[in-house]
Amino acid sequence: MAGWAGLVDLVLPAGCAGCGAERIALRYGVCAPCAEGLESLRPGPAAPTPVPPGLPPCTALGAYDGALREVLLGYKERGRHGLAVPLGALLADVVGASLGGGPGGVLLVPVPDTAKAARARHGDHMVRLARRAAARLRRAGWSTAVARPVRALPRTDSAELGAAARAAAAESAFRIRAGRVSGLRRAATGRAVVVVDDIVTTGVTLAAVSRELAAVDVLVDRVAVLAATQLRYGQ
Repeated sequence: MAGWAGLVDLVLPAGCAGCGAERIALRYGVCAPCAEGLESLRPGPAAPTPVPPGLPPCTALGAYDGALREVLLGYKERGRHGLAVPLGALLADVVGASLGGGPGGVLLVPVPDTAKAARARHGDHMVRLARRAAARLRRAGWSTAVARPVRALPRTDSAELGAAARAAAAESAFRIRAGRVSGLRRAATGRAVVVVDDIVTTGVTLAAVSRELAAVDVLVDRVAVLAATQLRYGQ
């Protein structure tokens, strides 16, 4: 189903996912001006305030605003699965920038969807992006693997929670999958471990996943996300 939905998005785009304009020349659901705007973004550090315990250094492509925000919403919530192509490429750029230097070894660990969210989205949206990013990194000379050692437990949608409740929910939101530890450690040997997600707000989810990995002696080197937004605490 997910593959077919992506194909339909490529062949029959419902207007530009970035600005909504109906244009003939669309590239994977994004018009040329929006594509140029997204490609002009340069990854940089993103530090939530306050930084939650256990959050590794975080790099984001840009602010959760404008075309980037609309494209992410189109991909994640509106079934525009063809957008995985450009977003996966952009995520690869963020991963590369977060590590710096030339190509090396990298293990991507996507923040998982809950089973309910994955069903609603016809597949785990971050696993799809991580695989796209890994393919691009390999073409650029990186020794790249994707691991899915973490599972998300059923929980309330974090969009409905305040900062304190979000932090409390994240503490018990993830578990390492049974039987995955030895394979995870082998995959991480000689590679930088990078947790990837679409958006960072408070950082508590990314910190929680990083702590779960650290608990089985797999230390996260960096976090890479597509967008960063600032949460106004106490409001």
